[in-house]
Amino acid sequence: MAVRFVSVDHDTPMLLPPDLRDWVPADHIVHFVIDALKLLDLTSAKINHRGTGSAQYPPSMMLGLLIYSYATGTFSSRKIENLTYENLAVRFLTGDTHPDHDSICTFRRENKELLENAFHRILQCAALTQILKVGNITVAIDGTKILANASKHGAVSHGHAIEQMKLLEDQIAELLAKAEDADSAPLQDGLSIPAEIARREERIEKLKQATAIIEARAAERSRQETEVYRQKLEDRERKQSETGHKPRGKAPAPPKQEPSSKDQYNFTDPESRIMKTGGGFQQCYNAQAAVEVESRLIVGGYVTDAPNDKQQLIPVLGSISSAAGKIGTTLVDSGYYSAAAIVQVETGDGPQVLAATGRKKHGRTIAELEVQADPPAPPAGAEIAEEMAWRTNTSAGKKLYGLRKETVEPVFGIIKETLGFRRFHLRGLVKVDLEWTLVRLAYNIKRLYHISQVKKPAVA
Repeated sequence: MAVRFVSVDHDTPMLLPPDLRDWVPADHIVHFVIDALKLLDLTSAKINHRGTGSAQYPPSMMLGLLIYSYATGTFSSRKIENLTYENLAVRFLTGDTHPDHDSICTFRRENKELLENAFHRILQCAALTQILKVGNITVAIDGTKILANASKHGAVSHGHAIEQMKLLEDQIAELLAKAEDADSAPLQDGLSIPAEIARREERIEKLKQATAIIEARAAERSRQETEVYRQKLEDRERKQSETGHKPRGKAPAPPKQEPSSKDQYNFTDPESRIMKTGGGFQQCYNAQAAVEVESRLIVGGYVTDAPNDKQQLIPVLGSISSAAGKIGTTLVDSGYYSAAAIVQVETGDGPQVLAATGRKKHGRTIAELEVQADPPAPPAGAEIAEEMAWRTNTSAGKKLYGLRKETVEPVFGIIKETLGFRRFHLRGLVKVDLEWTLVRLAYNIKRLYHISQVKKPAVA
């Protein structure tokens, strides 16, 4: 019997259906995005109220285009523009209009307030539908390093900058001497001594600015480390006065005042920092997120240029949307542990913090597998480290703290691996913070979409 194939004809004109929805499945995420846009307040969108120039694209469509693109893994404004031609769902969303990449990038860059309001409103809607629990919630907090839109080759270390400035000054002196020597050999065609001197002087000015910023950062770091250093000294002195014995371990070393020769400045994105990642040291930002443990919705977050999370507990809690209500418990890893910050958070009616006080080895010993009684509670007035160790070692504390890695770490995994967001496309701390808001908004809408699909009643 002869094999039969479906006829595929590329020559006959193909007519689209009268309604693009005939080609977009009813349960497609694009419908969910369009419905979500109807719930948002778009009055804060930046538009040209004078009405001059060409007709403007509606803010609802532009916002929907960004949300859909980020939720499905497209982040470049040029690639988003291409989607308006190549992707059927996007053509439906945009009404077969095609904003160019410059319009898309400008809308994204200038609408920080709109994105923040949309993020908050979506959480309010999640609360109204009882997907997001409101009040006395448990949040897991963590940070992840995301690559900056900056070249490693555009960076200079403090030590190298000093060496380069000395070299350039020597070259300028040599060029000036050559200009005064009538018998000196001429430069190659197209080169002139004044232009070469000007080029080196311009480079020296840039290097001076870089070293000044590096030194200012070092001074700020020293100030923060000095506060920690003084607290450690006070703790040692107090322990010695209480016990009458010298505390174990080395005394804390005072922080260095001057910058390290390896401290860097990046000319491509000066506000990014060299941070340690799984793949070594990269030019990054530190993206923070607070995730509600039951819904796994992101309820707060921002971007910082700090390479570690030691100072981030209080700011992250402050970034949580009021739509989530009162925070009952906060789960953080050892990177956030700071006795002073925890005391400040828990003062008054603040949430209880569960934090690891140190790193634990992977795996469990046989003794840890056995049923164990809860350790005795520490005495009143015990240090926060002793209190925290007790909280995280009770059976209830272990179970609750275990939710942290089951909540926030998978969210970062989805953002990086499923959505594919591993690098910021904007530059500068303010702009990357705006882009992180867009990522969090897109993640939440996609999360709500999947929840709605699971809860959808089966068709009889």
